[in-house]
Amino acid sequence: MDAKEISARFGLGAGAKLSDGPVANGRQGAIWRLETSTGRWAVKTLFHPADEDEAHAATVFHEAAYAAGVPTPQVRRTVAGTVFALIGQTPVRVYEWVDLKGTDTGLDPELVGTVVAAVHRVPAAGAGPVDPWYREPLGPERWDELVRELAAAGAPFAGRLAGLRDELVALESWLEPADAVQTCHRDLWAANLLGTADGGVCVIDWENSGPADPSHELACVVFEFGRTDPGRARALVDAYRQAGGPGTLDRRGHFSMLIAQLGHITEIAATDWLHPEARNRHRADSAAWISEVLDEPHTRELLAGLLAAVGSGKSTGVWF
Repeated sequence: MDAKEISARFGLGAGAKLSDGPVANGRQGAIWRLETSTGRWAVKTLFHPADEDEAHAATVFHEAAYAAGVPTPQVRRTVAGTVFALIGQTPVRVYEWVDLKGTDTGLDPELVGTVVAAVHRVPAAGAGPVDPWYREPLGPERWDELVRELAAAGAPFAGRLAGLRDELVALESWLEPADAVQTCHRDLWAANLLGTADGGVCVIDWENSGPADPSHELACVVFEFGRTDPGRARALVDAYRQAGGPGTLDRRGHFSMLIAQLGHITEIAATDWLHPEARNRHRADSAAWISEVLDEPHTRELLAGLLAAVGSGKSTGVWF
């Protein structure tokens, strides 16, 4: 990592100095802090090849969100106008630096609801079809296959997944097509909707932005920041509605993105544990990732309770 080259490629000024190591790590890349004569910058190095064309739509949406006042770091493009610069063999992109706090599902729910509404109000070009990752089930056969393979391989979490198998299959019967498709963030988990040092919140990691139903994304946010607390769920949705958010949460099918996405995350984490060499993963990391689903599962009872909490559903057997 050459601080001067990064600064030159992105037009960041003189006196460039990088942090001694990454200040944050994710599944897609690492964040370094760069200080120059123009201030501090977040330098993101990717763990995989970068495609400028594939990044275009998500970056334009991020830039539109920033312009609309959504609290998010400003994108810094290269002096040539591109999103990425290849520094040595590493794809790099740069953002405005923001002092962020750690992951916290206990953020002020009214603030979260207001910010998610702002994201959903960002104008964007035609969205296109919804990716299968956000709408397709794994199906009972695939769940059975994973349970068998993990048990045979002695995975430490195999028993917990087997115990949840019937619930996960039943949840997939709730899946429904998107009603209204627009460009959404599609990754609004607590790791990407963070508190800031000044008491606000900030939305980061827009790389997965794309077509989705805002109602489905709202349901994901309510699960992430509400869980078993009906008061938090209600406050979040009320703030979202008051801020003009276009989504609704009034039936079980609105949890389609949550169910599909967590299903695919579970499948990938399990597959990475079974075959760590395929994507150069460590089994401990894969076990920790799948535990994010198994430790606090999104059961039908829990989701029905969230529907009841926001005043649009029933927590009775009718949902099952």
